[in-house]
Amino acid sequence: MANKIVRASFFKRDPLTCARELIGTELIWDDCSGIVVEVEAYAAINDEAAHTFTRPSARSFIERNHAGAAYVYFNYGMHWMLNVLVKGDENGFVLIRALEPRKGMGKMKKRRGLDDVRRLCSGPGKLTQALGITGRDHEMDLCADRQHCFARNTSTPMDVVADTRIGITRSAHYPWRFTLRGSEFVSRAVKLERGAPAMPPHEKARRSSPLH
Repeated sequence: MANKIVRASFFKRDPLTCARELIGTELIWDDCSGIVVEVEAYAAINDEAAHTFTRPSARSFIERNHAGAAYVYFNYGMHWMLNVLVKGDENGFVLIRALEPRKGMGKMKKRRGLDDVRRLCSGPGKLTQALGITGRDHEMDLCADRQHCFARNTSTPMDVVADTRIGITRSAHYPWRFTLRGSEFVSRAVKLERGAPAMPPHEKARRSSPLH
């Protein structure tokens, strides 16, 4: 059965739902691909770890782009990071953190300069290097081109584990990192195991208001 492209409607919901359901999809990039085994969700409102909290450029990006657009930035002057825009019930981003390599491993090994398949895409900077993703891919529509998209060939739910996000100091307590249970391709072993994600910060604030 041919893989079905994950269309823009998928990303017209909220970051937590999209992040969880991206686990198990296949990220296709030219002649390389990998199964998504780790992601992180970032909310556009009241999430101090999100770029939208401090960067006007990130807020402008949301305004001018459609759901499913690639948000690619250079992290610490060292690594490109691939995110996908969620723009629907709640706006935000999903950071793609790790893949299980599937196609084009020879090219990925050459780009990464190593042979260990488990380490090819076991981190957000590693997977962009392996796939050849750079700033030129910023704002690309990831829902229209079969050569640059997420795809799925099964409707079977994945066994997803929620854990705290990595490498941040603000809003670090939210369990918004999602991994495929038992995967040996994730960037870091899971510390927490929770059945459901925490309430989004803006929703939590709304419910604590005297008006609700």
